[in-house]
Amino acid sequence: MASSLGLPSHAVASLLPSHTCKIHSSVPKCVLIFSTSSKSQFCGFKFSHSSSPLIPCFSSFKTPISAQVNKGSVPPSFTLKDQDGKSVSLSKFKGTPLVVYFYPADESPSCTKQACAFRDSYEKFKKAGAEVIGISVDSSASHKAFSQKYRLPFTLLSDEGNKVRKQWGVPADLFGVLPGRQTYVLDKNGVVQLIYNNQFQPEKHIDETLKILKRL
Repeated sequence: MASSLGLPSHAVASLLPSHTCKIHSSVPKCVLIFSTSSKSQFCGFKFSHSSSPLIPCFSSFKTPISAQVNKGSVPPSFTLKDQDGKSVSLSKFKGTPLVVYFYPADESPSCTKQACAFRDSYEKFKKAGAEVIGISVDSSASHKAFSQKYRLPFTLLSDEGNKVRKQWGVPADLFGVLPGRQTYVLDKNGVVQLIYNNQFQPEKHIDETLKILKRL
């Protein structure tokens, strides 16, 4: 039976699907939409109506960690499908600084804000000689729609089954019910130089990442 967890409204709002972010004026704006169905699922959550609004009932998102990527280590390689359904391997980026960020889900407000922030700073990453990859459990089709909608210039990979998330040891948040938001910076030799985890301040991932890239 799923347990219930009370959260502040601002924290819950950051977990719900939305189509808004601070983006260029050419990209359409939209507002936060709450599901009206009695049972909607998002990121392993099961939301149900009750007398107390905005208090979700969580189904378990406990991801066993089979490995732990640490600073100074070389993470396990992988091959995943991108938003166009093409296979992309980590080894493809050998010789280039790489930013790999794991995020909970396409279209959630915080994840959209993070993706748009990476987009808006993408030229700075290119100037630093780095590439950016976003990884979540969403399908390639979901990634494609997300990428097209917000004009994301970087690669999104589909980690169906959370295989790579488990291999890299990305920790879950909120007592294991929410997929973690974690960013890794790899140097041109594939060695991890930064691991940054912050669930509710997604834009800080960009700031911290650019700081370390300037030192490489």
